[in-house]
Amino acid sequence: MAPIPVLRAALLVSFSVLLTVLLGFGLPALLNTGTRVLGLPESSVTECIVGVYLLFVLYMATPRIPRGLVEVKGRAVFVTGCDSGFGLALSKHLHKLGFTVYAGCGPVDVCSEEQVNQAVEYIKENLEEADGEVEFTSMDTYRQVSEVNLWGSIRVTKAVLPLIRKAKGRVVNISSMMGRMGGALSSPYCISKYGVEAFSDCLRYEMKTWGVKVSIVEPGNFMAATGIMTRESMANTASKLWSEAPAHVQEDYGKARFETLMAHMRSNSNSGQKDMSPVLEDITDAIRSKRPYTRVQLMTHLPAAMSDFLYF
Repeated sequence: MAPIPVLRAALLVSFSVLLTVLLGFGLPALLNTGTRVLGLPESSVTECIVGVYLLFVLYMATPRIPRGLVEVKGRAVFVTGCDSGFGLALSKHLHKLGFTVYAGCGPVDVCSEEQVNQAVEYIKENLEEADGEVEFTSMDTYRQVSEVNLWGSIRVTKAVLPLIRKAKGRVVNISSMMGRMGGALSSPYCISKYGVEAFSDCLRYEMKTWGVKVSIVEPGNFMAATGIMTRESMANTASKLWSEAPAHVQEDYGKARFETLMAHMRSNSNSGQKDMSPVLEDITDAIRSKRPYTRVQLMTHLPAAMSDFLYF
């Protein structure tokens, strides 16, 4: 019997082919029936479908259409999480473009309001004007993840918002594809990123009258590029999850099942894209474009019922 991943891949390809055939033959037939009822020429339907399809192909193949760029000179950017990953790479990238970059590394703890305020004061003075299954995840872990990803984002945004409003600047929050769809073994992270999405949407509505634009970048799987999850960190996480789990949860799941779940997590620790330049380009576009996108999605997915069946 074929392995489950191969079977799922085959089903996904088959579904795509079936959908293409249905759209290719079924949709024209349905539209032709409608045109006959309305007394319109049938040929116009086929021409319209071909035209729409060609436009779609052109849209997918065309690079991002320039929408104007803001002047870099005299512009400052505050980037948090600059010790590694996207934050470090983005800081270097924006610096090369000519921005004045205030990089919040280890000394700036986004969980500390005092440190965030100190960082904002420094900027003012220098301006030229964890994962695991739900039952194994403690409430402390949920709080810690949201404290950084959600409350940290809100805390930093609130602190620098007066400066951003004054400059008619913009806010670019880094969410994730997991901020739009849940996944097994990722509930703390997903919850925090869903919150970032909601906060950014609300902020965008409120800041419109101030001329401040708010964008959300939703990267897909870039674990290999960021090194955010290593096998060593996964092993430490596994040990912590098991030791903190209630006795009845340990008994119900069993050590063997738990180890299987953790092995799955470790196998994904170096997965995904190794080049983070697509994310950096999209963040840069959100900062520099005169008409930035509200959301930049680097991953799309099927309706929930289909994605649940194919991926979970």
